Amino acid sequence: MLCLSFSILTLSPLSVGAANKDESSELFDWSPVMEAIIQVESEGNPRAVSGNSAGAMQITPILVRECNAILKARGSKKRYTLDDRFNVGKSKEMFLLIQSQHNKTNNVEKAIRSWNGGPRYSVRATNRYYRKVLQCMK
Repeated sequence: MLCLSFSILTLSPLSVGAANKDESSELFDWSPVMEAIIQVESEGNPRAVSGNSAGAMQITPILVRECNAILKARGSKKRYTLDDRFNVGKSKEMFLLIQSQHNKTNNVEKAIRSWNGGPRYSVRATNRYYRKVLQCMK
């Protein structure tokens, strides 16, 4: 039953039935995806560093800047620092912020592939990563 539910989740774009798309991003449970990404990216190590990427979710400085630009555009005074990448909670907040801005339909496949390949990801280039994250979600 769990595998069937997961298959349905990964094969179709997801959207919660809220009237406001921003509300749907807040209501959608990204926890399984985030936990799987953490396992693939760092094996759960919040102090992991690889090149410019850091933390449990291997966040780059470019992603931190993008999050801050989104926050600024939304009129928020909150900002993230590069050190926040080492905080799992704040890393998850950044993931959710990116999804709310760039993945309003809550498409799980898009979320996984774009986390690895950026907003203009190549399906072919992100296939291996996508399969790894799906495997961790099982």
